[in-house]
Amino acid sequence: MPAQSEMAPAAIEARGLERTFKGGVEAVRGIDLSVAAGEVFGFLGPNGAGKTTTVRMLCTLLPPTAGSAHVAGVDVLRDGAEVRRRIGVALQEIGLDPIQTGRELLELQCGLYGISGADARARAEELLELVGIADAADRRTKTYSGGMKRRLDLASALVHSPEVLFLDEPTTGLDPASRLTVWDEVRRINAGGTTIFLTTQYMEEADQLCRRLAIIDNGRIVAGGSPEELKDRMGHDVVSVGLNGADPAATQAAIGELPGLERVMVEQDALALYVEDGPASIAEIVRRLDRTGVSVGSISVARPTLDDVFLQATGRRLEGDEEPAAAA
Repeated sequence: MPAQSEMAPAAIEARGLERTFKGGVEAVRGIDLSVAAGEVFGFLGPNGAGKTTTVRMLCTLLPPTAGSAHVAGVDVLRDGAEVRRRIGVALQEIGLDPIQTGRELLELQCGLYGISGADARARAEELLELVGIADAADRRTKTYSGGMKRRLDLASALVHSPEVLFLDEPTTGLDPASRLTVWDEVRRINAGGTTIFLTTQYMEEADQLCRRLAIIDNGRIVAGGSPEELKDRMGHDVVSVGLNGADPAATQAAIGELPGLERVMVEQDALALYVEDGPASIAEIVRRLDRTGVSVGSISVARPTLDDVFLQATGRRLEGDEEPAAAA
């Protein structure tokens, strides 16, 4: 994605980034990225899309097969050690020693970055307060909830005040309340000036936290921009027809070709109709269903979501257990 002229200089810049694994598996296929200093940038996509592989290359944990990348102004290939000094990383796998307390873990992490003695104790205390687990600071981490462990992992990535923080699916597996708490911590960290690169497969998370985002699928970026820009580009509304057991093919045939109809998707016990004017279409849909005697459960209209953006870009939905089939 090209940088935007009104934005600050890039904190992350990647051009033609590729990674091919043994057996010819192309995990990342020519990614271009530009992330401005101080923003929360989202990398949205399903499992296996290439999100984590991209993060590992940007963090110097995995060498790219081709392309180039700079993080915090430093070339990831030429000076990986300096990149690591300037970044914080919280990957999906939380590597906490279950016997250590939260305070002990943070003080140890401080030592790895040359912060010791009273300075380490003060920094650990500051971070425990920042992520809201000061009351549990002297408990062993094996007693922490999943949300507390995520927050402690965030704190450990912040001990050296990194310029750029990489968060790889930080709320995967958390309950809704813990997810909201982590979101608050991400906002608070970003408000202090830290650039955040966030990978996620959750639409709401990207919508709530990210100033801009890129949607990745099969190792390629298929769409990019702010959440609102991406939804506005759809240029149509989404009319959802709840089938309530009605036959999808018969219902679609009854509705027919509406004015401004772009696409129909058959989903689980529903039709999703993408039309230019949703409210105006509802009356016509009801007339056509009444005329043909087809009974449905419900009809509603909504603005496009990021899931609709993903659907338009890839032909399938990101979220949900089943992939829809294209009907028109």
